[in-house]
Amino acid sequence: MTCVEQLATFVCRSVYEDLSSAAREQLKIRVLDSLGCAGGAVEGEPVRILKRSIAASGPEDQCALIGGGSASPQNAAFYNGALVRYLDFNDSYVAPGETCHPSDNLAPVLAAASYADRTGEELMTALAVAYQVQCRLSDVAPVRDKGFDDATLGAYSIAAGLCKILDLDEERTANAIAICGAALNSLRVTRTGQLSHWKGLASPHTAACCTRIVFLAKDGIGGPREVFEGDKGFMDAISGVFDIDWQREDLERVKRTILRRYNAETHAQAAIQGVLDLRKRYRFEARDVESVKVETFEVAFKLIGGGEEGDRTSCVTTKEQADHSLPYAIAAAILDGDVMPAQYTPERIAHPGIQELLRRVRVVANPAYSQRFPEEMPCRIQVLLRDGGTLSKESRDYPGFVTQPMSWDAACSKFHSLMQPYAEEAERAAMIQAIAGLENTSVRHLMRLFAGVRPARNGRDGEES
Repeated sequence: MTCVEQLATFVCRSVYEDLSSAAREQLKIRVLDSLGCAGGAVEGEPVRILKRSIAASGPEDQCALIGGGSASPQNAAFYNGALVRYLDFNDSYVAPGETCHPSDNLAPVLAAASYADRTGEELMTALAVAYQVQCRLSDVAPVRDKGFDDATLGAYSIAAGLCKILDLDEERTANAIAICGAALNSLRVTRTGQLSHWKGLASPHTAACCTRIVFLAKDGIGGPREVFEGDKGFMDAISGVFDIDWQREDLERVKRTILRRYNAETHAQAAIQGVLDLRKRYRFEARDVESVKVETFEVAFKLIGGGEEGDRTSCVTTKEQADHSLPYAIAAAILDGDVMPAQYTPERIAHPGIQELLRRVRVVANPAYSQRFPEEMPCRIQVLLRDGGTLSKESRDYPGFVTQPMSWDAACSKFHSLMQPYAEEAERAAMIQAIAGLENTSVRHLMRLFAGVRPARNGRDGEES
C-alpha cells in the first residue's frame, strides 16, 4: 500500500466510539470556540467582499451560511471558513517546526455534513479525523521553513475529514487525498512581509478547493497514489522523508490543541499574559513606560517579533499586520488592558499613542526559551519606567495552553463576548445548547441557528449587508 492508501484506511476505519470522553468534550469546546470566532467576524472587510462575490454567482440553496444566505458546499466551505479564520482567534496546534489551526477543517466538514444531512456524532468523528491528520503531519512533516504555508498540510486533513463525512470508500478516499495534496501547495509568503487579506483566506481557499476535489473523487476521478513518497511527490519536493504508522493512530490529538485567550497570533499569548499581569500588579500606564523588552523563543521572534518573516513595528497599518505584530499586541495590552477584536479597528490601529508605544517594544530571541518550546511558551517581559524603575515578569504559558486547558465555561464566556453584538442572548443560549449536545444535534439544525447571526449595525432584525 502507498502512504496515501494507508491514510485512507485510517480514515475509513475510524468511528465515533474511538473517541474518548475527554476528546469528545474537547471537540465540542473547539466547535464552540470556532463558531464564536466566526460569528464575531461577520463584519470583517474581506468577509463582506467574499459574500458579495458568492451572491453574484447566483442562487444556491444547499448549505447555510453563517449570518444568512446559502451556497454550494464549495462556497460554504470558503465563506464559513473565512469567518472562522478572519479574527485570527481560533485554535492552534504547536509542533517544533510548525503551527497550524486545526479548526480550519471545521467549515468544509460542516458544509459537506449539511449537504449530506449528517448527525453531530458523524460530524465529530470526521472532525477528529481531520484534526488527527493535520496535527500528526505538523509533527513529522513541517513545511514552514521550506517556504510553504500550513494550509499545505491542511489540504490532506481537510480531504480526509470530507471523505469521512461523505462516507467515501477507501479507493475514493485515497484518490481525493492524493489529488488535494498534489494540487494545493500554498506558499509561506502569505504570512511574511506586509500581510494582506490573504492571510485569513488562504486556508479557507484550500478548503473550498478540497471540497470541489473530494466531490470529483466521489464521482470517480482518480489521483496520484504516490503523492507522498513518489518521484517529485511531497516528501521528495517539500518535506523530506517521514513516517506515520496510520494503523497505530487514534483520534486523541485534539486534546493537544490550544485555544487563544487573547486576539493575537498564537505565539504572542504568554507575552500578552505577562504584560497584563504586570499592569494589574503595578498599575502603571502607558505614559509611565520608557521601553519594553520581550525575551521569547525563536519561533515567536521569527514570526511576530521582527525576525526573518518581516518587520513588525515600522508598518503596522491594517488588522492583518497588527494581529501578527508582537510589539502591537504588547502596546495594546498596556494601553487598553486587553487584546480583543476592539483593538483592531482601523481607528485604534492608526492612533498615534499605540503607534508610538509599539515602536518602543523590542523583541529578542532567548536560546534557553527556544529549548523549552513547544512544551511551554516561555517569555520574559521587562518594562523600563521613565522614573528609572524596572518591572519584570516571566511566563511559561497562559489560560488556554495545554498546561491550562480552557474549560467549557471559559469557552462559553469567550463565545458570548464575541457573539453578543450579533445575536440575542436567547439565540446564543440555543447555539451553546446545540453544541453541548452535539452528538444528538443534526448539522442542518446547527447551521440554521448560526444563519441567524446579523451584523451589529443593522440590528437583530436588519437586512443582510
